[in-house]
Order: sequence, then structure tokens, then C-alpha cells
Amino acid sequence: MQTQRYFVSEADVTPYSPANHEGTVNRRLIGPETVGSQNIELLLGVLSGEGSRALPHMHPGIDQVCYMLQGRAVAEVGGQTRELGPGDACFFPAGEFHTFTKVSEEPVRVLVMYTPPYGESKDKAVTRG
Repeated sequence: MQTQRYFVSEADVTPYSPANHEGTVNRRLIGPETVGSQNIELLLGVLSGEGSRALPHMHPGIDQVCYMLQGRAVAEVGGQTRELGPGDACFFPAGEFHTFTKVSEEPVRVLVMYTPPYGESKDKAVTRG
């Protein structure tokens, strides 16, 4: 019998490049496949190349929160734009188009939370284009 898993390290999960993003590598830390969470998902995103960004998109029925750990990025949502740095957070409501663009020379490390879990499912994101 396997014991329920509650703790996850960055090195424990496989990195992947999310759809509709350029220069971004994510690691799904908390979610259905790591700890069995059915209501929340937490990722670590790293934007490292020049021009790294999330192109305009939205997630119907899924709220998203970003919390900056390192670097600087510009977030746009609902007609508002703000440059974010370590300690700043932003909220992308379900169904609202948004972008996120790295503007610092150093990599951006950002915690990303989805509720309910997104799971990088193509049927859960809508792009503008």
C-alpha cells in the first residue's frame, strides 16, 4: 500500500514547456498527479530567454494567481498593466484574457496557482488570434 504524498521538491517533477508561451519552462508541484489535489494546482514557472512571455490567452472557469519570486515581468489583464517584481502578485480571473512578459535580464521565477486545476489541457485555454 502506498502512503499519501504531501511533500514535493522542484527536482521531483518533470519540466515542460506550456502551450502559448515562449521561453517558459514549468514544473507542476501540486496537483492531481503529484499529491492528489483535486481543487488547486501550483506550478513553478521559469522564464529565462529574452522575449520570454505568455501570449494573450484565457482559461474559462479557471482562476489564476501569479506570485513573483525573482526577476521582473509585465502583466496585463482587464485593461490594466503593471510591472511586477519579487513579492508582487497578480490575479487573472477565469475567462479574462491576459499576458505575462519577462522584462528583466535575469530569469523570472514565478509561482502560478490555478483553481480548479488546469492540468495544461488544451480544451481549458482560449487564445486570442
